[in-house]
Amino acid sequence: KSLSVRMVERASASNGELDMNCSKIFFVLAAAACLQIGAASAADKGNAEDAVKLMNKAEKHYKEAGKEKALADFTNDKTNFVDRDLYLFCFNKTDGHWTAHGNNPALIGRDLLQIKDANGKLFGGEMKQVVADMKEGWVDYMWMNPTTKKIDAKTSFVRGIGDQICGVGIYK
Repeated sequence: KSLSVRMVERASASNGELDMNCSKIFFVLAAAACLQIGAASAADKGNAEDAVKLMNKAEKHYKEAGKEKALADFTNDKTNFVDRDLYLFCFNKTDGHWTAHGNNPALIGRDLLQIKDANGKLFGGEMKQVVADMKEGWVDYMWMNPTTKKIDAKTSFVRGIGDQICGVGIYK
């Protein structure tokens, strides 16, 4: 074979190895990027531990600042009482009317006991029952996620604080 033919064959063989190595490198980089995106997505969402911490902070504030100031702060103070997709909401134990909502203040005054989730579940009554039975606990329902603007599965940690039932939910 001529020198030029051998050079072309050698280049083609090397190019095939190079293509295979590039494919492997690309796969490894793509997998790493997916893991990083997954980690970033997880960091953008609150978890159960974060929800309980925010509830504890809210209860402390309620006891120190008083009911009226605390409920106003839970609705308006986005620095201290909103964390990524976590926010506080409260409703009156007696009549079920929302008294604070860190994501949608337009809900204040509405009767949570009469509001259904996306699947038709009256979840407010379940929240009220959990607090009556156990003082605190978790309730599952479907709700609008403030970060994705989609209806997502949500579970809220609810606790009785004074004459209020307050909650912090996490999106699954």
